[in-house]
Amino acid sequence: MEAKKLDYKKEDKALYSPWAKPSVIRVPSMNFIMVDGKGNPNTEGGEYQQAVELLYALSYTIKMGYKNIEKPDGYSDYVVPPLEGLWWLENGAAAESDFSQKEKYFWTSMIRQPEFVTREVFERACREVVRKKPELDPTKARLETLEEGLCVQIMHLGPYDEEPKSIAVMDSFIEKSSYQNAIGDTRPDGAVRRHHEIYLGDPRKTEPSKMRTILRHPIK
Repeated sequence: MEAKKLDYKKEDKALYSPWAKPSVIRVPSMNFIMVDGKGNPNTEGGEYQQAVELLYALSYTIKMGYKNIEKPDGYSDYVVPPLEGLWWLENGAAAESDFSQKEKYFWTSMIRQPEFVTREVFERACREVVRKKPELDPTKARLETLEEGLCVQIMHLGPYDEEPKSIAVMDSFIEKSSYQNAIGDTRPDGAVRRHHEIYLGDPRKTEPSKMRTILRHPIK
């Protein structure tokens, strides 16, 4: 009987299946492959799309790379988690403060990795990508741990450009719940807390009205 694949969307439902209304969650420490960049994510062949291609290349190289060789400690087959992103504007403002200035976006695009993905596993995947896809540049990627802590999140249903409607609902919830929005605050490790999106649908294959995007904001 084939072993069951680990699927974080099913195992961590609190993280990946929020309601279409705000809820408070404490997000634990997780490992991600990350790529930083700037500019409009919709630019055909642009920096963002190149980053996404690199993230998937590395993630699937790790997933598929141990079929015929000794597997690292803790390895089990799994479903590659969804694409995620942290967003802000070049002046330091939160990205959602002005959705019209996409060319001024700064972002960190990222995909969660299983716990067995160590620095050694990541570097091996980078070497494989260089060998198989020399047009990609793995030096732009890094393996990093992110612990977001206390957050509010909501499931946004519909096009990306309509996210401000869901964000307004989150902001109202935060205010009424006596929390404070912590976007822009610095964590103890020096990282800045950001507007966070998790993409549960493929925009190339899904009607905009049926898109599902988790929106997550840090609070205090």
